[in-house]
Amino acid sequence: MNSEATCPITLTVAGDPRLARLVRMTAANVGALCSMSVDRIEDIRMAAEEAFIFGCTAVDCDDITIKFDVDETHVGMTITFGDQATVDENDQAAVYAELILASVCDSYEKTAAPLTLSLDLKADI
Repeated sequence: MNSEATCPITLTVAGDPRLARLVRMTAANVGALCSMSVDRIEDIRMAAEEAFIFGCTAVDCDDITIKFDVDETHVGMTITFGDQATVDENDQAAVYAELILASVCDSYEKTAAPLTLSLDLKADI
């Protein structure tokens, strides 16, 4: 992949935990487009799955959209949960997901209206 090229990829799925494998596998394939080691690809898989499961359990929404932005230096993910999505900040699933995302990602940010998670994982090779 050319270092100046970016490759936007968007995945929209129903907020159904049974679809977590689809999200995980897509994230792994996106990580393979970047210069990531096997361990780092596992990190991106974990981050994508945690964000998706967060959406399935802690957020009231129908569809979850994950926009991947990848180049040779990083993989970014922007996960949106719809305009009307709300989350209970005291929900244990939300607390756990945020702990995992903050520890696995190089940068992690949550914004409201619309509820969005922004994740960035840098390549390690």
